[in-house]
Amino acid sequence: MEKRIALEKRGLPDDKITELILDNCRSTSIEGLTDSFKALEVLSLINVGLVSLKSFPKLPALRKLELSDNRIHNALSHLTGSPKLTHLNLSGNRIKDFEELQPLKELENLEVLDLFNNEVTMTPNYRDKIFELIPSLKYLDGFDKDDAEAPSDEEDEANGATEDDEDDPDLDDSSDYDEEDEDDNDVSLADVYNENLEEDGSDWNEEDGEVDEDFDEPTDEDEDDGEGEAAAENAGSDSEAGEESEARGKKRKLEGNDG
Repeated sequence: MEKRIALEKRGLPDDKITELILDNCRSTSIEGLTDSFKALEVLSLINVGLVSLKSFPKLPALRKLELSDNRIHNALSHLTGSPKLTHLNLSGNRIKDFEELQPLKELENLEVLDLFNNEVTMTPNYRDKIFELIPSLKYLDGFDKDDAEAPSDEEDEANGATEDDEDDPDLDDSSDYDEEDEDDNDVSLADVYNENLEEDGSDWNEEDGEVDEDFDEPTDEDEDDGEGEAAAENAGSDSEAGEESEARGKKRKLEGNDG
């Protein structure tokens, strides 16, 4: 058990350990676990082979203790050194009578106790006597006084998360959310489409309301060709005007000679 404890500590000092899982480490007594584990809250010793709890240390912060499937039958008084204990599992041990359970009445915060598969559970009025012995007890062997089943660990965690969510101010439903502001900031697809049309200068076919995809913007070569054609046309016009002027001059000369 000492080697297993050293392995589970992972180099941390004893007073910084909050959880120890020592299941199946095989030992008839508590070894290596001392009062120095002052911060320990969860301890599991399932199927270890423990016969007695005589060497069980004082663990002031311990809340949950798993001791199922061992051979324990006495010395439960050593558990009183853990006054904050709320969950205790002693199922599958060798507890025979109520006298062995008497020390548990000192655990004023004990809420969940499991004694299933112990001989003591076969005695008459067993449940009534245990609830009377431990006034703080809420669940015995998985059921309350009215035989209502205890919630599972998953349900407890879910309920705890729900309560935390309710207390979380960041999840408040009354957050300042202005739907009108969001509407003002929204831009419609049509606005974006029209804006793009204005920027790219695409031709707009008014008849069918579509962009003429065949339209090509004029290139520099096209502009040069256009200027050349315009110059040629101007040159042709000047040539024709000159020929017409020369013809009129010849006509006037002939008429003067005739006169």
